[in-house]
Amino acid sequence: MVGGSMGTGIETSMRYSGQSKTLRIHAKEKLPLDSKTLIQAHGEVETGAGHPRFLAMSIRRFFPEHSASFGVGFEFNSKDKFGYNIRGKRALGLTSNGMLVLNMKGRCDTDKNFNQKNARGAVELAWSILDFQKDQDVRVKLGYDLLGKVPYFQIRENNWTLNADINCNWNVRFDL
Repeated sequence: MVGGSMGTGIETSMRYSGQSKTLRIHAKEKLPLDSKTLIQAHGEVETGAGHPRFLAMSIRRFFPEHSASFGVGFEFNSKDKFGYNIRGKRALGLTSNGMLVLNMKGRCDTDKNFNQKNARGAVELAWSILDFQKDQDVRVKLGYDLLGKVPYFQIRENNWTLNADINCNWNVRFDL
């Protein structure tokens, strides 16, 4: 299924980026409404300041017959305050086993008056390697941010994820 599992349970991670140089704790909860729809709530706390960086809620609908998802939501963050977002994703399997996928995704953020703040669109090639080594799964993504015109990559190994782009922006995440 595109966009992750529909399972419940709080997912937590620690995140650090070269730009902010602060350790953040992120938590996400997915609450299924039916077999194809969920409400997702998530937030992040900066450990240095001890205050929430953002809180967000969205409703996401999955279309497994098209390997696609669509979501709308709202966010309150410490920088821009209140706003809305809309996002979509479509995956095209390039191999019969689904281990090589072409993802197309987009997102648009607005302020509380629906004025566009940020738009993103990307195309990425994702290669999943199960049992790369014993008990180690690896996923490699090579992508291109269409609006920012920036190539990027992601390497994920079990609980660790490294993201970086050609402009030397990077972040690392550890899923608890």
